[in-house]
Amino acid sequence: MSHTNDPTVIKRLLSDCGRWAVVGLSANTGRTAYGIAAYVRDLGHEIVPVHPKAEAVHGQQGYPDLASVPGEIDVVDVFVNSQLAGGVVDDAIARGAKAVWLQQGVIDEDAAQRATDAGLDVVMDTCPAIEAPRVGLI
Repeated sequence: MSHTNDPTVIKRLLSDCGRWAVVGLSANTGRTAYGIAAYVRDLGHEIVPVHPKAEAVHGQQGYPDLASVPGEIDVVDVFVNSQLAGGVVDDAIARGAKAVWLQQGVIDEDAAQRATDAGLDVVMDTCPAIEAPRVGLI
């Protein structure tokens, strides 16, 4: 069975200000994650960069992995390739995140099911910059 995104969940995640750990976010301005993280921040969310380099991005301290991020995480935004996404989702579950958002082109049906089974909201294979206008936020 394949995952289907729930427009109500998408709207809530984008509307309710939260803390988004963006996995794969580095200071490389040429990467999609850099621009989308700024977009999510401009929607009113706190951005936490998660990347092995642990670089500060958009004025926010970076961390090498989800386990190192202090405090609560509302959404884990996944900007890694599909082959690595399952591990990130498992880390998000272990970390107690409330939701995972797998970016456009990042697809792992098994990981989405594990997250759903663990009680997390799941959005997969889409982007906040596509969904925000679609649900009437922009």
